[in-house]
Amino acid sequence: MEDQFIGKYLENRYEILEKIGTGGMAVVYKARCHRLNRFVAIKILKADLAQDPDLRRRFYAESQAVAMLSHPNIVSVYDVSHSENIDYIVMELIEGITLKQYINRKGILNWKEVLHFSTQIAKALQHAHSRGIIHRDIKPQNIMVLKDGSVKVADFGIARLLTTQNTLTQEALGSVHYISPEQAKGGQVDARSDLYSLGVVMYEMLTSRLPFEGDSPVSIAIQHISSIPLMPREINPDIPVGLEEITMRAMNPDLDARYQSADELLADLEEFRKNPAVVFGYASMSSYGESMDSTRVLPKSAAVVPPREPAARKHHSGGAIGRNHVPEEEYKKNRKRAGKTSTLVGILFIIVFLIGLGWFMWKYTVKDWLNPTETRIEVPKFVGQVAADVMANSEYTSKYTFTTVDGESDSYGAGYVIDQDPAAGRSVTVTDAKISVTLTVSTGKQAVSMPDIMNKDYREAKNQLEKLSSDYGLGLDIKEEAKNDDSVTSGFVMEQIPASGAELTKGMTVYITYSVGPDVKLTIVPDVTGLTEQQGIERLQSKNLSYDVTYEHNEAKAGTIFFQDHQLGDQVEEKTAIKITVSLGPEATSSAASSSESSSSTASSSSTPSSESSSSAPSSTPSSSESGSSSSGDTGEMGGGNGDNLKPNG
Repeated sequence: MEDQFIGKYLENRYEILEKIGTGGMAVVYKARCHRLNRFVAIKILKADLAQDPDLRRRFYAESQAVAMLSHPNIVSVYDVSHSENIDYIVMELIEGITLKQYINRKGILNWKEVLHFSTQIAKALQHAHSRGIIHRDIKPQNIMVLKDGSVKVADFGIARLLTTQNTLTQEALGSVHYISPEQAKGGQVDARSDLYSLGVVMYEMLTSRLPFEGDSPVSIAIQHISSIPLMPREINPDIPVGLEEITMRAMNPDLDARYQSADELLADLEEFRKNPAVVFGYASMSSYGESMDSTRVLPKSAAVVPPREPAARKHHSGGAIGRNHVPEEEYKKNRKRAGKTSTLVGILFIIVFLIGLGWFMWKYTVKDWLNPTETRIEVPKFVGQVAADVMANSEYTSKYTFTTVDGESDSYGAGYVIDQDPAAGRSVTVTDAKISVTLTVSTGKQAVSMPDIMNKDYREAKNQLEKLSSDYGLGLDIKEEAKNDDSVTSGFVMEQIPASGAELTKGMTVYITYSVGPDVKLTIVPDVTGLTEQQGIERLQSKNLSYDVTYEHNEAKAGTIFFQDHQLGDQVEEKTAIKITVSLGPEATSSAASSSESSSSTASSSSTPSSESSSSAPSSTPSSSESGSSSSGDTGEMGGGNGDNLKPNG
């Protein structure tokens, strides 16, 4: 059956192209963002989970928190939104494979590769933990390996929502292999829980095996609480002692003996990187059977390894010791005691489950059978009514006592009920006491002001408005317009509507006008060669061009233009100065120069043509160049602009 989301547009922006994965809570699609013209990954909350309003609220809140993370080893979250009853997260699209797929393909990884991957994952955890975010589901399936060898951790903050599904079903089997003992016991989770899970991932990379295996999630969880895994070097003797110690300390079931922060773990990884022969001397897990009474037992899947020959043993002070180094008699005694403990723990789990099942059956089924005369009523719908009217209604107050709490709403005005507990239609038992109902009353929508984006890069301004729109669910329609402007830098905002400080409302259109610099107009250069100087200047001016005149002796007729630096048909900006060269006629010979010196001088002073500026050029008047420049010819310096007259040295 064709997927209902393929080809669909979300918020008229994200076009869903194909499904690329499915998880416990959501389905992941590849999509194109038409606003920014890039591919993204969109994780859509599964329909059955989207029916739970509390889960949806937490889904949004957790994802918003994760969107604040920015680290090269964490998959970026671009947007979190709700559209057409669809809750989704827009994320960075990663081209690569999961670390789980990578391990399955390669088997045991080289210890240098393990060090490389582990350091990057630890850095991602360090960044998230520093901002108060715990992953809770570190496993190879949530770690992406890119083509360049770098890794990115995905699904930060989403694992917290999995706690609402409070049963260890087969769906949870992928995660239970990596959960910390405190998670398995339902205890308090902190940053150290992520470090335990990273230790399990390191164990798997080094050995290509999981530390604990079982037939069900419950049996694996029990092993995390009460069992000791094989030491990695018993499976793969090529593992350096220091890296084994780091792995097993990260996996230490004792919270106080485990790494207390990602910073501590990174410090040891860096020390090991500098000196792979280092031995840290951490206590081995094989001693936990003594120090933690009988709560530690080896997994049933692990066969007893015969003791090695004395010469083959590699002891070191304080180093990790494998299971085969435990005396046989002590091992059997510990296993017998721990086996009884595992049985008791299993029985305890069953008892707790039966108690919970019995309470549920009593509350919703058996109680009604035993008390057939008990009266039950359905709670009416208060949502949408004015809270004051509800609490003044005698029909309601005779059966219910009301408590109110404030809440913001874009859908309901101030004073209206926007939520209720118990929910409308819920069946409750009528007793002598009144039924307690909590009403969430709207305080109206939160006022959001238009920020000042003037003189900002329009792309930065647009991103700021998009985030504001997403954070407050405004659904702003942001329109951009480019205009020419000489006074505003290209790319910067020159006008915004509405103005800074104005209230933004849902669905409002916001206009951003930005500069693209001066309005550049082009013109075509005419051919002025062969024309007199004045004719050439007039033709250039008719094309809105400036000019720059020089004079040289040339075989061309004196007073005519014989050279221009831009040719006919060239396109240039208006006001461009076109350089033209005017002929002074052929250069006089040396014998004639002395005899005609005085007459030339007289002619130069008496035969100057009338113009804005005078010049001795024959039958030509050099005009002022709009560029105001002057240039030098072969026979002397000539006036080039602003009415200056400089006489040629003939």
